[in-house]
Amino acid sequence: MTRTFGHNEWGLILGGSSGFGLATAHKLARHGMNLCLVHRDRRGAMVRIEPEFDRIRSTGVSLLTFNADALDPGSRATILDQLGQTLAAGGRVRVLLHSVAFGNLKLIAPSKKAAEPPSAAARQALAAALGVDAERLNARVDSLLEEGLDAFHTLTSAPVYGTSFIDDEDLGRTIYSMGTSLLAWTQEVLGRGLFAEDARVFGLTSEGNEVAWKGYAAVAAAKVALESIVRSMAVELAPYGIRANVIQAGITDTPALRAIPGNNLLKAQARLRNPFHRLTTPQDIANMVYLLSLDEAAWVNGSLIRVDGGEHISGGMP
Repeated sequence: MTRTFGHNEWGLILGGSSGFGLATAHKLARHGMNLCLVHRDRRGAMVRIEPEFDRIRSTGVSLLTFNADALDPGSRATILDQLGQTLAAGGRVRVLLHSVAFGNLKLIAPSKKAAEPPSAAARQALAAALGVDAERLNARVDSLLEEGLDAFHTLTSAPVYGTSFIDDEDLGRTIYSMGTSLLAWTQEVLGRGLFAEDARVFGLTSEGNEVAWKGYAAVAAAKVALESIVRSMAVELAPYGIRANVIQAGITDTPALRAIPGNNLLKAQARLRNPFHRLTTPQDIANMVYLLSLDEAAWVNGSLIRVDGGEHISGGMP
């Protein structure tokens, strides 16, 4: 292990059992940062998760884990009580990463019956030209896309969406869980005096902050709210030595992405237009969190940093 961080420095990661949060935990642990991981998983999932936690412990850092609802104020208080007791010997929170992925993926309104989409007409024309059964062709095209042949994305079947639609409760819950709950955690950590003199707070956003994807409206609203609140945090918390930034990940194959209808299409389109023709990985994001946590990054504050290999600027031409 190459120790970068001091023995008393801690990282607090909300959503630390998978995806970006877990990858960041591994990265920071390899460089000597002690960790407090908050996650919410069913008992059956712990068969996968506990070996990951054991790997973190094997680096020699201290590790606290809490299988609890990070969005519940009572749970937050209990977790910070225990963390505070652990830090009583002089430890402080150097990094706070918000990686909570809990939101509603519902449409705004029922899809209005429209003309047959171009992909369906193209599949039918191709089936007729080849003299094959259209249904079998559709199934094969879908399976080829699943296998990673991204060029078939224009011919694949349309995503299937649910039949319930966003309401006020869905919207409010999503905005809080994936957006403004970062502020609640930051305020309480600050109020308890647990932050280091030079602390880093990170939120995670996506291209859905500007691009509209069907079923993503509530999450998009949460991301925009997160970005706005982090900008305010960067200004108002600077006197406390806190730097607050947002990292915008490219399309990444995480459990959260797989919950989005049509995620195979999103992944195929991202690989095709990305200059490096691959998806962003959780490790890419973990690497950036690590870099921005170094002393040398102390002057980065209130920024949105895109970590996508140039995906956001590429028009997708070969």
